Amino acid sequence: MEILRVENLCKTYGQRNTLVKALDDVSFSVEKGEFVAVVGPSGSGKSTLLHILGGVDKPTKGKVYVNGEDVYSLNENNLAIFRRRQVGLIYQFYNLIPILDVKENITLPILLDNKKVDEDYLDELLETLDLKRRVSHLPNELSGGQQQRVSIGRALMNRPALLLADEPTGNLDSKASREIIELLKLSNKKYKQTIIMITHDHNLALSASRIITIDDGKIISDEKVK
Repeated sequence: MEILRVENLCKTYGQRNTLVKALDDVSFSVEKGEFVAVVGPSGSGKSTLLHILGGVDKPTKGKVYVNGEDVYSLNENNLAIFRRRQVGLIYQFYNLIPILDVKENITLPILLDNKKVDEDYLDELLETLDLKRRVSHLPNELSGGQQQRVSIGRALMNRPALLLADEPTGNLDSKASREIIELLKLSNKKYKQTIIMITHDHNLALSASRIITIDDGKIISDEKVK
């Protein structure tokens, strides 16, 4: 079942002589439960693509459909609701709230949505992420790998349509990087979570089931991982 469709996506910055095409007529679709890696050199447009898919940045033209809904036909209020309910974001630098403990950071999207926390699901996530003994710790009391685990838990807590990971291992050592990738693969298999991961590391990209390569704002290859 198709969960994401991107049609003729373009994003430009500047004008005339200073015009830069960050994305140039990008089209693709993603099935529910796919794990897709988007690779390309610095400045290729991959992070711009991720931000547009997540409702963080608007395209110059083109369409993004999530579960059949035209994301950029939404007004600002409904777009904010879309970001909160349909998208889980994992950043390179974690973006945790420093005054909130592990449990509070993970459940924040639910609380912001004025919903009741599913304690059983939260307990399962804490177990899966090996954070049960860290629930009362603040971010500055955690290692980088543990902070990224919290970030993954927060992204999964709302059971989003899309989990978007922007260089999720870029700030971690090799051991923690392997652990985070294994957790992403686990969430893909265990929760059938659809994942789109941006990375410049081709070896990490091989953990996905499909690799889309972008250069100069265009898709130059789109292939399944054997």
